[in-house]
Amino acid sequence: MSAEPALTDGAGATPGEALDPVEFRKAMAEFATGVTVITALDRGEPVGFACQSFASVSLEPPLILFCVDHRGRSWPRIRAAGRFCVNVLAEEQRDLCERFGSRRGAKFEGLDWEASPWGTPVLPDVLLGVHAVVHDVHRAGDHDVVIGRVLGVERHDTRDGVWRRPMVFFRSRFGVGEPDGPIAPDPWGVGDRWGWG
Repeated sequence: MSAEPALTDGAGATPGEALDPVEFRKAMAEFATGVTVITALDRGEPVGFACQSFASVSLEPPLILFCVDHRGRSWPRIRAAGRFCVNVLAEEQRDLCERFGSRRGAKFEGLDWEASPWGTPVLPDVLLGVHAVVHDVHRAGDHDVVIGRVLGVERHDTRDGVWRRPMVFFRSRFGVGEPDGPIAPDPWGVGDRWGWG
């Protein structure tokens, strides 16, 4: 009778050991995601942050979710506003990703954004705008899981009759076919942090 192999996570940790946050981050980089910018109007002033953690939850009723670090500066203002827009970025919109992925600078300064019929900021030329109200918030570790009830969507998936492609983030780079491409802003870095809010 042979002994059962020890269970590991591929990084040397066995059950009962604490998982190294750096190794966990590297492991999660193997999951490709889209890139969004969550925006809202707080007392007439636009606020927003870049976010990878976005998903649909339910069709009836239409619900979505995003995750945000509960220590961030924008998220409390978005929560207070009560409604928000998930701006899904197209592959050519790295400038928007870098602008909203940074904690430095005025994110909306010089940006040609518009207010939607739902009272949420829409960024220029995004692939999709999902307008929602804050439905529920769940604390999960150092992040909040935000459930939004969808009010409406605006699709801009074609331009001049040509299908547009989404921005994809994979292995800390934009796109899946650029193994030597530049490293994107680190979503869990110390300085610029996507989902920091």
